[in-house]
Amino acid sequence: MGNDGILIVGGGAAGFFAALSCKTAHPQQEVILLEAGKTLLSKVLISGGGRCNVTHACFDPATLVQSYPRGSKALRGAFTRFQPRDTIAWFESHGVSLKTESDGRMFPITDDSRTIADCLIQEAKTLGVQIHTRSPVLGVNRGDRQFRVQVKSGQDLVEMSGDRVLLATGSHPSGYQLAQRLGHTLVPPVPSLFTFKINDSALRELSGISVTEARVNLPKLKLTQTGPVLVTHWGFSGPAILKLSAWGARELKQTQYQTPLRINWLPQSRPDELRQLLLKVKSQLGAKTLWANCPVLIPRRLWQYLLEKIEVGDRLQWAQFSKAQLNQLLQALTQDTYQISGKGVFKEEFVTCGGIPLKEVNLKTLESRCCPGLHFAGEILDIDGITGGFNFQNAWTTGWLAGQGMRQG
Repeated sequence: MGNDGILIVGGGAAGFFAALSCKTAHPQQEVILLEAGKTLLSKVLISGGGRCNVTHACFDPATLVQSYPRGSKALRGAFTRFQPRDTIAWFESHGVSLKTESDGRMFPITDDSRTIADCLIQEAKTLGVQIHTRSPVLGVNRGDRQFRVQVKSGQDLVEMSGDRVLLATGSHPSGYQLAQRLGHTLVPPVPSLFTFKINDSALRELSGISVTEARVNLPKLKLTQTGPVLVTHWGFSGPAILKLSAWGARELKQTQYQTPLRINWLPQSRPDELRQLLLKVKSQLGAKTLWANCPVLIPRRLWQYLLEKIEVGDRLQWAQFSKAQLNQLLQALTQDTYQISGKGVFKEEFVTCGGIPLKEVNLKTLESRCCPGLHFAGEILDIDGITGGFNFQNAWTTGWLAGQGMRQG
């Protein structure tokens, strides 16, 4: 390949967008994209339950960065140059319209992630980006003027050369190893965005129920989030839990995922208001059972589970409900406590925190400060967002900036 060529390692969202950005800015540049697997854009295809949560409808960089537990300071400037509004415009200009859901997440109007993948792949072909699948990169060496890149192609080892190399390998260990051999250090990667395992057979029987607004708290880590919570057959999931896991990723790793979890099922109600409500129901429904009469806005099965938890049987009438039991019920509704026994996997959008330290990267061009001509984009960097389209926006933004930054050849 020519002396002004660019090799992009990784065929995910960040790698693809970097290739397109570079080729658009500098059409004469030869751009080769190398993907180790057989499938391009695999995370795009499975994200959002197969719908692809492309980005989030937040257009103020100062607000947007608040959804990134790691990398928020670095992204502030980056988002002034390429942010969700630019992502929307880019896809619109390539024939893909996005829609915004009530929680701000944005999806293609087709509700099919293949729409996004096909758009990116077609644009790469139109621009003349060379794409090679099943082409894992085994080594990258910096010569006097060029990089020499060893690529496995079938049973053969092929050497390619180019002026610039971009690593967009996500959280795959191979990318970290390549970067370290070129002089970079590594913030140890740990999982982010995961669910909580709870050893409670009675809770597992509630699998499938959800509460639209609960406050979840890790008291030992002093972390709190509010939002939807879903009960699963292994414990808890849902946006509030996933956000909590993202903000507490490092601390949770240090606890070996064994720490108390506290849930307020009714955060919109003050405890004194709840107490007055329960006393009112007690006086009005004296002959009725607590089991059959849930006066608060939570699923009936959850109400009955909480009653069982405080040992209130299905026959106890409101009139028989003691002051001590009322205090226990208030505690269960507002400070329900569990012991996390491990982490589950959030299959749709597995994310890690950690990666290449941002101090080792020029954040305007995503070029390495340790190895001239080497660039990064996406999750290989020590940047990660909460669930809701923020991790893809990091991929589009860093990919775009890196692509622009490589155009000088």
